[in-house]
Amino acid sequence: MNSYYFTEEHEMFRESLRTFLHKEVLPNIDQWEKEQKIPRNIWKKMGDMGFLGLSYPEKYGGMNLDFFYDVIFCEEVSKMYSGGFAISQIVVQYMSSPYILKHGSERLKEKYLPGIISGEKISCIGITEPGAGSDAQNIQTTAIKQGDYYIVNGSKTFITNAVYGDFIITVVKTDPNAGAAGVSLLVIDRNAEGVSATKLNKLGWHASDTAELAFDEVKVPAENLIGEEGQGFYYLMGGLQLERLTGAVMGYAACEEALAYSLKYMSERKAFGRPINKFQVLRHRIAQLAAEIEATKQFVLYCCRLNNDGKYAVKECSMSKLLSSELSDKVMYQCLQFFGGYGYMEEFKIARMFRDSRIGTIGGGTSEIMIDDVAYQSAAKDPIYKKTTSNSNPQKEKNIPTNDEINLNHILDKIQAGAEKAKPLGKTLKFDFGKEQLFIDGTGEKNKVSINNDDANCTIQISYEDFNNLLKGKLNPMNAVMSGKIKIKGDMSVAMKLQSLLS
Repeated sequence: MNSYYFTEEHEMFRESLRTFLHKEVLPNIDQWEKEQKIPRNIWKKMGDMGFLGLSYPEKYGGMNLDFFYDVIFCEEVSKMYSGGFAISQIVVQYMSSPYILKHGSERLKEKYLPGIISGEKISCIGITEPGAGSDAQNIQTTAIKQGDYYIVNGSKTFITNAVYGDFIITVVKTDPNAGAAGVSLLVIDRNAEGVSATKLNKLGWHASDTAELAFDEVKVPAENLIGEEGQGFYYLMGGLQLERLTGAVMGYAACEEALAYSLKYMSERKAFGRPINKFQVLRHRIAQLAAEIEATKQFVLYCCRLNNDGKYAVKECSMSKLLSSELSDKVMYQCLQFFGGYGYMEEFKIARMFRDSRIGTIGGGTSEIMIDDVAYQSAAKDPIYKKTTSNSNPQKEKNIPTNDEINLNHILDKIQAGAEKAKPLGKTLKFDFGKEQLFIDGTGEKNKVSINNDDANCTIQISYEDFNNLLKGKLNPMNAVMSGKIKIKGDMSVAMKLQSLLS
């Protein structure tokens, strides 16, 4: 079935990577797990072999290959019986550095990407804080502009590669009073004065480097800003698609390896005079698990194809991460059971895989976040609707229409006002409300708003009710996209500039 996605060239790459991993990595995994550290030279070896930066541009040392080479990479490193090993480089290649590639200045790309691709540099992504995890808009780490620098204060936790990494893609508040519109991304060098890390003692992923980070009056050059101020939340919305997709690949790949490992043991272990793989009840369990793994794998690969084709498929990728990570917990539990008492012993790899799997339903967004469309009250100052006192009834305010009253005229007035103040989008954007559309032409010196139903670089499909709640701050944009209330077709970079039209 995989031939639908993988060509002969893909499989040649897989064989080359697998040979390398079985020679250079697998014999050392147990030792790295005990030392709770992976030597940096292994990444350099992988870089020298051309296994890193697979889909990155050639000008920075990458291979400019299609995404299914990355899928193979994630699959094979996830079959080394160590989630800690797998996540260490997956964080670098797919969860942190892509923000520089997609949104960073040429200077940032030239400074950091060649080292990422050669294996000489290690990066991490700093989102989660002690008081804010999946809800990235409520982070408390601040970056206040002072001249040519930002002064960063705050903390992060559960950060992979935070101790021996070289730089951190850090989610900060450049405007602490603006909610999601105040979130920005900064590149902070790990050895910068005022940055400290405390390694964490984890249930699993022992080989990975995970720590708390503290920022105390850290002076960061303003040129280390990724993209534009206030756009960080929307950059994250785009980046989480890849993060969750690679997490889903890790999940089913580990399941495949756990099942193969279990089948080998079951063929050798005897009970009542015959191998335990001959017992019908166990064979039924194996068949059920194999079917569920294959079904989940095919859905994840379908999502990988959407990503490879440039589709913005956050909802599908979130589904794939949910299904794959939840299945992984089930498979590891059942596989450990096949080993009986030996499965509880650390010398058997299934014990480690059981522990490592548990983080899958938590990291990169919990399973509950994947499926929960939770309404929220924005911490931002509402840019369009006037604030009301606690004694007032917002439904009675003339400038705040109810969801039943909202129509194209209300939206046209609000968007027109914001579009005139905002910088030109550089491209075209269309809101599709079903029967009516609103078109923004940002290709000229100013953004022009009309009710034309022309083709646009980016189309946002949304109902009047949800758009009204979005403007009021009652609808979380990220959750709205994942739940399907907002559907984005076309150029995601245009959608990321939506906030500028609403401020």
